Amino acid sequence: MPDPTPAEILADPQLWPAEPPQAMELQRRLAPQVRCEPLPARSVRLVAGLDVSYDNTRLAAAAVVMDLTTMRVVETATGAGTPRFPYVSGLFAFRELPPLLHALDGLRCRPDVLLCDGAGQAHPRRCGLACHVGVLLNRPTVGVAKSPLGTPGGVPERGRGAWASQRHGDTEVGRVLRTRSGVRPVYVSVGHRVTLEDACALTLRATPSYRLPEPIRAADQLSRRRLAEQH
Repeated sequence: MPDPTPAEILADPQLWPAEPPQAMELQRRLAPQVRCEPLPARSVRLVAGLDVSYDNTRLAAAAVVMDLTTMRVVETATGAGTPRFPYVSGLFAFRELPPLLHALDGLRCRPDVLLCDGAGQAHPRRCGLACHVGVLLNRPTVGVAKSPLGTPGGVPERGRGAWASQRHGDTEVGRVLRTRSGVRPVYVSVGHRVTLEDACALTLRATPSYRLPEPIRAADQLSRRRLAEQH
């Protein structure tokens, strides 16, 4: 039998590597499968924010679907679990992916785009959490991180919508995006099946009032509540 593909390995946590070096190699194999392509011409309306909260022994994930035309919550779902991988920077996907997939499986609707609280291609191996989710599910996915992961990038001007590049060598892998004037930026990158331009435009559209997109803010709050309920 042929060896399993990276996506097949991700789909079965029993096949996941147990040690960081092997997990890094899996990310290197997965990274070339990320596709950058324009979002469909039809307007994106339903966007799911994804986030995970955890302590030393438990994880709680949340998916919150919002209608961007009204900024109202359409549906929510959660997932829970225990950590299956060490806490290692750049490898959080191996901790967070199982409960996130559980939460997404609980949704009845199909969001147009997934917004992950974490990196996409702006990652040391160009394969952050948003890439894991996007490639595995073959869904348009955007990474919106609160801090840079290995590539700080430039400093954008202070106005909303200003941005500066994050680069690995000569390649632009993400953008440092100002979602509110005079407020710390976020770090936007492609997870799968979006362009970087579309990813930034969607992030701004989903961020009318605060620093973070509303679907991610709502998912963060819900995952924290679910984690507290486990104790």
